[in-house]
Amino acid sequence: MMDSPLVLRRMEPGDVEPICRAEAAQGWHAAPDKYFTRLRHQQAGLCVSLTALWDGCPAGYINLYFSPQDGPFVGQSLCEIVDFGVLEKYQRRGIGSALMDAAERIAAQRSDRVCLGVGLHSGYGCAQRMYAKRGYVPDGSGVWYGDAPCPPYTACQNDDDLVLYWSKHLG
Repeated sequence: MMDSPLVLRRMEPGDVEPICRAEAAQGWHAAPDKYFTRLRHQQAGLCVSLTALWDGCPAGYINLYFSPQDGPFVGQSLCEIVDFGVLEKYQRRGIGSALMDAAERIAAQRSDRVCLGVGLHSGYGCAQRMYAKRGYVPDGSGVWYGDAPCPPYTACQNDDDLVLYWSKHLG
């Protein structure tokens, strides 16, 4: 039986540059500061940041915060998945499912439910389908833009700040 080329571990500072370089090469917004913030938050005990390595190369990441920072779940005692991605050249290898499984296992140690926000444009289509297949359901608070609900019948911009919040019961 062959060993899997996939390894999950806590994110390290050395992961930032190769992830950002790969994100930029595929047209994603590469923001090293975002990852360094996650690392600081992990060091402070606010979250767990995981990196997926495929044959030793960073291929994906997920962050699980122990208290929601934004959206309709702020102040509730549950964990929030934030900033989850698998680089395009590594997709369809089970990496995203492995990262989600790990985040949900960690979340289940703290709460019976986990939440997340997902963008609404087509770039998030794979994630939207994955969340539905994994049993996540929209929370019913409607569409959010930035850090606030988007009022009905108002114009909004379909960018990364336009999100729908979902949750899943664990166990």
